[in-house]
Amino acid sequence: MIRALFSSRTGMMAQQLQLDTISNNLANVNTAGFKKSRAQFEDLLYQELRGVGAQTAEGGQIPAGIQVGMGVRPTSVQKIFTQGNYTETGNELDLAIQGRGFFKIIHNGEEYYTRAGAFTRDADGYIVTQNGDRLQPEFAIPPGTTNLTIDAGGFITAKDNAQNVLASVQLNLYDFINPGGLRAVGGNLYRETEASGAALESTPGNDGLGTIAQRFIETSNVDVTEEMVNLIITQRAFEISSKAVTTADRILEMGNNLIR
Repeated sequence: MIRALFSSRTGMMAQQLQLDTISNNLANVNTAGFKKSRAQFEDLLYQELRGVGAQTAEGGQIPAGIQVGMGVRPTSVQKIFTQGNYTETGNELDLAIQGRGFFKIIHNGEEYYTRAGAFTRDADGYIVTQNGDRLQPEFAIPPGTTNLTIDAGGFITAKDNAQNVLASVQLNLYDFINPGGLRAVGGNLYRETEASGAALESTPGNDGLGTIAQRFIETSNVDVTEEMVNLIITQRAFEISSKAVTTADRILEMGNNLIR
């Protein structure tokens, strides 16, 4: 019964992590560029009470032994970088990536990456995130600009009323061999890690990278229906583990009350 108590405890802790993960996904269902997370688990060590393939007294072989599992533990909470839906906004600085890739920004002097393309301009005309971090390469929209275009290949052009080009720059995207290895730091930002590999830079539409859609925003890839089903499954799994604790406790109680 002691094994059952500890195994059930690990099950309850695992479902608590699953609940935390689902709750964070649902909380960010309207966060632009947000990517949902998925908790992964594995079984723990097994206590072997009878070895598989052991020899019997008659010289035969046991086809299946007795192994009792010791519970479950989480192994990772992985980001799922599937494509979100698109919402047309009409804002000339709203950018959505159609396919693979990330924008690069500078935050506190360090490089970060994001899928959230809800950009704006600061007092100096630079294209920045909602937190004031500049999009890379830095581009200041000149005074007098009346038409700002960003094509699918990431080429930014600022023109005046006479359609004269005032400034232009090539906006590149970045990709990783293992995007799931990026470290999420909040604020829709990710940091490069050894697990993700080094950032691979290229122009949009080349080397497997997606293209850019101006005046669109990529929404969260969270499927509310899927998360609600997972929430019900998690609740029931937690309930079953807690029921196993109660059952083991009752059996121990009956053992303690045995009268010789």
